[in-house]
Amino acid sequence: MNLHDATGADARARDREELLALIEQRALRRGTFRLASGREASFYLDAKQIVLDARGAMLVGRGILARLQACGALPQAIGGLAIGADPITAAVVTMAGVEGLPLRGFMVRKEPKDHGTQKFIEGPVSPGERVVIVEDVTTTGGSALTAIDRAREFGLVVDRVVTVIDRLAGAGAAFAAKGIPLDSLVTIRDLGIDPAQP
Repeated sequence: MNLHDATGADARARDREELLALIEQRALRRGTFRLASGREASFYLDAKQIVLDARGAMLVGRGILARLQACGALPQAIGGLAIGADPITAAVVTMAGVEGLPLRGFMVRKEPKDHGTQKFIEGPVSPGERVVIVEDVTTTGGSALTAIDRAREFGLVVDRVVTVIDRLAGAGAAFAAKGIPLDSLVTIRDLGIDPAQP
């Protein structure tokens, strides 16, 4: 490893520690909550408190971009289900632009537009392109699975899913069943939460 690589690794480690601290301070709530998956939980992770904050968005954008680069060739685009994935997509595409890297974003609508082209996929993407699906918090993976299906119907090739926070509640297995790996910036274990905890 050369000095540049070591410096980059140190910077990524510092970014990750800062992101964890922001999540603990601003996104993690304790109590009784019903999740999008329908499950009840004793804690809630509101990642929008992070991805809609200037510093948080920068950390998420840099972190996901670094993960994509570590996987080899960058995908041609990233995106996910509106609206949760939209600020993440914007953050990663912006950080790619800062670094002079060619990366585009796209959005997956929950329902097609009722006018114009009436499509589920919005953005500068074309069938056959390699893409990555992004998500803020992943539990069972329902939102990302919908995005995967819509992207594939459009003709995109989905390489992987990258989430900001993985609750370690079954999403990885659900994506694996479709032949898609899951990567995360942090998991609930990093926050000191036992995955067996409801």
